[in-house]
Amino acid sequence: MSQEKVISYTLNEHSEEKKNSTAELILANKNLILQIQDNEKRTAELVAANAEIAFQNKEKEKRAAELAIANNELIFQNNEKEKRAAELVIANTELAFQNNEKEKRAAELVIANTELIFQNNEKEKRANELLLANNELQAFTYISSHHLQEPLRKIQVFSDRIVNDEHQNLSEKGEYYFERIEYAASHMQNLINDLLTYSRTSVTERKFENIQLNTIIDKVQQNLKEELLLKKAVIEITGDCKAAVIPAQFEQLICNLISNSLKFSKPDQTPHITIKSYYTKPDTTDISRTNNYCHLTITDNGIGFDPLFENRVFEMFQQLNSKTEYKGTGIGLAIVKKIVENHNGIITASGKLNQGAKFDIYIPVENN
Repeated sequence: MSQEKVISYTLNEHSEEKKNSTAELILANKNLILQIQDNEKRTAELVAANAEIAFQNKEKEKRAAELAIANNELIFQNNEKEKRAAELVIANTELAFQNNEKEKRAAELVIANTELIFQNNEKEKRANELLLANNELQAFTYISSHHLQEPLRKIQVFSDRIVNDEHQNLSEKGEYYFERIEYAASHMQNLINDLLTYSRTSVTERKFENIQLNTIIDKVQQNLKEELLLKKAVIEITGDCKAAVIPAQFEQLICNLISNSLKFSKPDQTPHITIKSYYTKPDTTDISRTNNYCHLTITDNGIGFDPLFENRVFEMFQQLNSKTEYKGTGIGLAIVKKIVENHNGIITASGKLNQGAKFDIYIPVENN
């Protein structure tokens, strides 16, 4: 009995321990599951943390690379700033120099303005003097055309009457003296007329008209018909320009040049005068190359002149030939040049002794 109790007690005790162990095991399993779950969370968190760390490391590498580029750019910019600073120093030096130069130019400009004011005042004085001179010239023209020519005509009339009416009472020497008086009076008459013509080219009103130049040339030929017939002269005309001219003055120009060719023709040769006109843009720096010009050439086969005198033929009172053999006042070509200048043109002369003379005239087609 007592042995059975012992065994029963032992079995019960063993059963209780089993229950306790099972409970502990279940609890341990639960704890283990919790720990495993917790470890899995930790592992997932660790994986996420590692991924974040890897991402951050890559970002840091990018930042490091960008920082390296930024540092290089900063170094480059610093170098550029140093260059700009050096350039700025040079620019400031140049600016200071330019300011000094500007101050000098400003001072020079003040002096130049003062000089300009002085010159303008002088020009006004000269203009007033020129106006006075023109008035005096007009007065001289009036005196020459009236007061001087009237007594001159009386000298010519009375000397002619003496020669004709008192011829029988004059000695041979007296006749010679009166011939010299008539010649001198005639020369003076021509000189006064030429001076009047020259003065009119300066003071007369300039009214330009578009005219065919051959119309003027034909008119001059009609006016010189007797002289041309007397000399049996031949005039050859080529071309026909139309230009803006002052008709009366241009007629005087053509008349003087043709008369000049007739006067200085060779005694043993028929005068041959060639007149050509054509449009051109002259190759010379003396006049504008942008405008259209009429180029008029008048060539003859007369006695010509020494090329050394080409620049003197248009001077007042210049006579390059013998005064006894070729009579004249030496004003005709000066009048021609003055008329060409009135037309804003240019004239040149060329020639050789006993080989004729040539006159080249450039006249603007339009009057600006």
